[in-house]
This record gives sequence, C-alpha cells and structure tokens, in this order.
Amino acid sequence: METSNQVQLLEKHISKLEKENLILQEKVDFLTRKLYGNKSEQTLSLGIEGQMSIFDEAEQEANSEAIEPDMKTVESYRRKRFPGQWEELLKDIPHEKKLCTLAEEDRFCVTCGDMLHSVGEEFVRTEIEFIPAKVRVIDYYRETFECRSCRKNGKPYMEKSPMPTAVMQHSYASPSTVSWVIHQKYELAVPLYRQEKEWEALGVNLSRATMSNWIITCYRDWLSPITKLLHEKLLKQTYLHVDETPVQVLNEPGRKNTTDSYMWVYSSIKESQHPIRIFEYQPGRSGKYPEVFLKDFKGFIHTDAYKGYEKVSGITRCLCWSHLRRYFVDALPKDVKSPEATVPSQAITYINKLFEIEKKLEVLSAKGRMDQRLEQELPVLEAFWLWAKTASMGILPKSKLGQAFTYAFNQKEGLMNYLLDGNCALSNNLAENSIRPFTIGRKNWLFSGSPKGAEASAGIYTLIETAKANGLNPNKYIQYILSDIPGSAFLENPEFLEDYMPWDPTIQKRCR
Repeated sequence: METSNQVQLLEKHISKLEKENLILQEKVDFLTRKLYGNKSEQTLSLGIEGQMSIFDEAEQEANSEAIEPDMKTVESYRRKRFPGQWEELLKDIPHEKKLCTLAEEDRFCVTCGDMLHSVGEEFVRTEIEFIPAKVRVIDYYRETFECRSCRKNGKPYMEKSPMPTAVMQHSYASPSTVSWVIHQKYELAVPLYRQEKEWEALGVNLSRATMSNWIITCYRDWLSPITKLLHEKLLKQTYLHVDETPVQVLNEPGRKNTTDSYMWVYSSIKESQHPIRIFEYQPGRSGKYPEVFLKDFKGFIHTDAYKGYEKVSGITRCLCWSHLRRYFVDALPKDVKSPEATVPSQAITYINKLFEIEKKLEVLSAKGRMDQRLEQELPVLEAFWLWAKTASMGILPKSKLGQAFTYAFNQKEGLMNYLLDGNCALSNNLAENSIRPFTIGRKNWLFSGSPKGAEASAGIYTLIETAKANGLNPNKYIQYILSDIPGSAFLENPEFLEDYMPWDPTIQKRCR
C-alpha cells in the first residue's frame, strides 16, 4: 500500500516537473525569438499569411496548378516611373534654370571659321542641389525721432521706434534658432551634444547647456500656456486614446536616477474636428495620474488592460484588440511547419478578420459604422468567444497560450465595448503611434536631465504632434509662436491664446 502511494506521489511530481519544463522551454523559445527573431506582428512575417481563412476559405484556397512567376513576371510588378513624376515631386521646390552655352571665343565654325549663332536650347536633366545651412548675426538698432516744433517751443518731444520683444532677455537666442534646436531634438531625435558639434561647424560656440536653457525657458514663458489650453479643449471631447511609456529622468527629488518615470499621451480620435495630442510627464505609473488629468472628462477612453485606469471615474474603457493579438503572437510555437494549424494562429485569424472588416468600414459615418459592426463583426466576435471557450480547455494556465486566453476572458467586457459607439476604435494603435516619436527620440538621448526638462519635453512633444495632426509644419508653427507671442496681450487677456491654436485660420495659412 505504501509503495502504491509512493508511486502515485512520484508520478504527480514527474507530471508537475514535465509541465514546469514545458513552460520553461517555452519561455526560452519566446525570449530567443524576441532577441533574434522578426519583430513584426504582421501575419506575413509570422508565416501564416497563406493560411485558409476560417470565413472565406473557398476564395483563399491555393491552386496547386498555378504557374510559378518567372523573372519577367516579377519585373512587371516593379514600380515604373510615369511621365511628369519628377515634376510632381519637385513642384514645391524653387527651380533655377542653368543654361550651358559656348564661351564667346569658342563660337566659331570649325569648317569655315564663321561666327556661330544660337538657334535654340534643349532640356537635358534635372538635379537637386543641397545648400548647407548658414547662420547670420542680426544687430538690432532703434531709431529715435523728435518733434522740432515742440523743441523750439521749449517742450521737447521724442519718440523711439517699436522693437520686437526678445524671445529671451539678455540672450542672443532668436525664434528661428530656438525652433531649430527644438526641431532637431524632438522631431529628428538629434541629441543636444550632436547639435553642439553642428553649431561649432557653422562657427558658433553654442553649448548643450545653453540650448537646454533655451528650451526650458521658452517652454515655461511662451509655450506652456498653449499646452494648458490644449489640455482644457481635449477634456471637452468625448473619445480619447491613452498610453504610457517609461522614461529615465535624473535628479528627481527622493528618487534614484535609475528609477523609471513615465510619459503619458492622451490623443483625440481621427474624426475629431480639432485633433489634439497631449504628452504629460509623471514620476510614476500610478492610476492617480490619469485620474487627475482626466478629471471632469466623460466619455470613452481606449487603453490597454492596465488596472490603473480603473481609478478614472465617469468613463467607458475600450480595450485594444491589437494587444490581445500580441499575446497570441507571443504564444506561436517554435519551428512549426504548418503554423496555420496551431491554436494561436487560429485566434490571430479571428482577430485579423475583425481588422479586415474594420478597414472597410472607415469610410462610413459613426452611425453607419456602428450598424455594420453589429451586422458584420458581431458574428465573428461570437464565433471567437465560442471557439476560445473550447480551445482553452486543457491549456496550461501559466503557458504563453494560457496567459493569452486568460487575458482574453478577463478583459472580454472591455474588448467588446467598442461596439457601443461608432466613433470608438478596435485598437489603441492611435495612442501608440502618437507616442512613437517620443520612444524613437528616447533611444538617442536616453534620459532627461531633470524634471523641468522632462516637463518641457512633454509640452514640446504636445505642440509638435498636435501640429502634425492638424497638417502643420511643426517647425514653422513653433517659430511663429515664439516670434509672435512675446509682447502680445495674452498675459492680460488669456483669450488671445485662441489665436495660437493649430486649427486657427491664420495659423493654418502661415504654418503649413
């Protein structure tokens, strides 16, 4: 009897070890794929593009007798240049005609020696010439005027001409130099130490510390009121996309330099009349930060499944199907010859079908999109949840696939909420795309030197990405603000800030 019990215990222990071994091997394969494999989540890169669709297999079934394309066929698919293509690409660039002619002393006939006369010209080619940047110094003088009649009458009167207000007092910074530094750092992800070398090559000894001071001071004095107004206007909208990403900030009070802080982004939807992208730096990821930021906001927010957003009251959360698909992508087995036959790939197929339908519905109104979702997407959703209930049986809960199913079932309500309104989206990709320029820049400059620098960076990213969303050239937009707002009446009359909103007709005309 004791021997039988011992055998049972050993069998249970062996079974447990086998399960643990499977999970550990899966983790090794997953980490190896993350480190060395293809980073793309596109179905083609996953090797399941050719799989039969669950919904239209008759249309997608491969023809085994199809003729393989030869090189001539492949060549025909290459993009060909059409007449006038270059002209279309270069239409907005100033053109300069350069006529190649004979020198006066060479204009003679080699046969009879008589003079040659021009009878016409022909076009040969077009080139683009690069003109390196250059700097110049502008010395401002102010002219003084007097009334000589008043002077004769013993009442001298003098008046000085008006001067544009400096963007920074006691500094040689100009709106164009500050906006260029901002453009380089935040749009092109060029760190200040590299810009320092570029300025040196132009003959200007401009340190990175000085450029950093320019950015922080100009944001504090002139740009921050505009970002605050954009925040107020964003909260009046009904649909938002929210995301966050870590950033390292030095010299935070009471924190180690290695501690992660976070950059949050809040984006209005594509269909918004006034597109806005707000970036906000915070020292942590707690739900209290979106709770404070979204105070008094009522509507729908698109997020991932992070529980911190549950602290925000008065909102309906729409969770992201791209995140769910990512879980199943991570669960794809290693070195499977027929990935279409696996459970993760079947889940991916269901989700891809949703995105395929959603793509076709983009042209519809919000009401039309909502109706068509209930008609076309709801059956797919119902089929997915029914399939998932069966497919998840017997899956190890701690495995990648088990985690994917757990995520799906736990977040079902949030994943289905996008059906409630036609303006809601299937994914939170808008927020992820909005925050991508920041993550790209972070790879180059690695960290912010101080909390003030992080706040300024958040505000400047707000202006840049909001300008892009409104079809503006961000560099022109920021330069216009720094040229016009110093000395304006907005300090006494905040309503004047409306003139600097990116959808203002004057801004739209000048900053495209």
